[in-house]
Amino acid sequence: MENNNNLPLNEQESLKELTPEQKSNRQLAERLFPEDLPSIESLLTRYPDRELPKGAMVTRIAPSPTGFMHIGGMYMALISCRLAHQTNGVYYLRIEDTDQKREVEGARKVVTDSLHKFGLDPDEGEGINGVEKGAYGPYRQSERKDIYKSFIKHLVEIGRAYPCFCSEEELEATHKKQEELNVKSGYYGVWAKYRNADPNIVEEMLNQGKPYIIRFKSLGSNENKIVYNDLLKGQIELPENDLDLVILKSDGLPTYHFAHVIDDHLMGTTHVLRGDEWLSSIPLHRELFKAFEFKCPEYAHIAPINKIDESGGKRKLSKRKDPEANISFFGENGYPEVAVVEYLMNLANSNFEDWRKANPDKLYTEFQLALKKLPDSAGPLFDRVKLNDIAKEKIAGMKAEDLYAKVLDWSSKYDPDFKEILEKDPEYWIKVFSIDRGGNKSRKDITMWSEVKEISAFFNKDRFIEPDWSSFTSKLNTDEIKSIISQYDLVFSLDDSSDKWMEKIKQIAVNFGFAPDTKTYKKNKESFRGHVGEVAQIIRFAITGRTQTPDLYQIMQVLGEEECRKRLTLI
Repeated sequence: MENNNNLPLNEQESLKELTPEQKSNRQLAERLFPEDLPSIESLLTRYPDRELPKGAMVTRIAPSPTGFMHIGGMYMALISCRLAHQTNGVYYLRIEDTDQKREVEGARKVVTDSLHKFGLDPDEGEGINGVEKGAYGPYRQSERKDIYKSFIKHLVEIGRAYPCFCSEEELEATHKKQEELNVKSGYYGVWAKYRNADPNIVEEMLNQGKPYIIRFKSLGSNENKIVYNDLLKGQIELPENDLDLVILKSDGLPTYHFAHVIDDHLMGTTHVLRGDEWLSSIPLHRELFKAFEFKCPEYAHIAPINKIDESGGKRKLSKRKDPEANISFFGENGYPEVAVVEYLMNLANSNFEDWRKANPDKLYTEFQLALKKLPDSAGPLFDRVKLNDIAKEKIAGMKAEDLYAKVLDWSSKYDPDFKEILEKDPEYWIKVFSIDRGGNKSRKDITMWSEVKEISAFFNKDRFIEPDWSSFTSKLNTDEIKSIISQYDLVFSLDDSSDKWMEKIKQIAVNFGFAPDTKTYKKNKESFRGHVGEVAQIIRFAITGRTQTPDLYQIMQVLGEEECRKRLTLI
């Protein structure tokens, strides 16, 4: 396996006769980093190349712990996980917490809990128990300070990084001046005050204890172009980076731009899958990799999940405007996790839907996700109707016992009242959930767990509300409706088979001038007031208070004779 961990050795340089500039850089590096840092060589030994099969992908999800897990982050995690596992590679979690002003307490747990809930636990990195696993850690960037400092010290030594003492006021003044002159804004070229500062001035600043940051010294020119081949977007021409961007902040932590380069190299990342908003950073990132003579990983810049807004325009899902942007939305509403995952698979590869139809019983992980088929320029649209359809299919395929367990678990977190009801008689509620379940025509009236309480409310014997007959539409008058219910009450028996039960309803229908079935009614509508379904609807409303329910015969079997007779006398 090719070893990519090659750097100029400090020991080799020390054998040469140093120029005054090299000596000055060495002295500056020692002044900026006097602590005992690990050597570059020891770090490259500590993080050796991974021993993986040819073609194996090493991917990562690298969120910032800001207290919010975006659906886009879960989408990226799913893609990264599938591609790594399909190639017998590694999918790991790295917490990018170098911007500690934005870090929210408990946010790391939000990340690990979310990944676990949706079956995307990382192979390496922090797990749901808060413990890290893997040989390439620590996987929290804030715990890798000395590693970054070692590499930044090396950049200072070779003249590719330097301290900048500019205050916020000075930077703002420079920005205003650039606007006045109508030139590109930023810290570069003649605008880079400390890029080529006199070593004596730098020494004086340090002696005075002036606060500083470390900037990367770019060798690029904005007038030149680089040709970059993105795995999704193809060949792209971008201007070279010429900005001397910050790589080490005043708090001693690196910026994302620098940290991800070091981490992706040391952790052996082969493919970086990230949002296409990072595309413009490619010139900088490639220059940083090149500065260390590191092999640059492959990049795939993925279009974000979009939404059609009220005006008909297309925009990126927003955590401020769209509740569904937050992954917690799906848990609070009670969407089955597998439904959300399979919906995201649909967004990732549009042919997943046809594969699922052809393979209804296979796990989604058996589908071969294709990197080349990911959306590139036109991001996928979030379609809740489609998500609901997938959720209904998934719930329809569940066993009653599993459905009960899922609803109970959801209620434990979000609806304690319903939890108490479910726990009162588990056997009864499993029978409730068994109605119209199984076979090719399994009921599909449940989209998410938050709907179950209302959908099944009429099964709650202690809280059944007397039907409001004023809302019931029928060609029969009240006396006729009462008479139909009374006749049914006389012949009703739970010992009847489904066929016998229906025959009794048909006879009552005939007694009141209704056809015994729809076929007979359609042949001679003038001879009947309607068909048997209209009579059955009266009984349905008396028993449930609703006109649409699962199979009425099964409902009555579950409710029991005593409860059914009680309801038949409520009108």
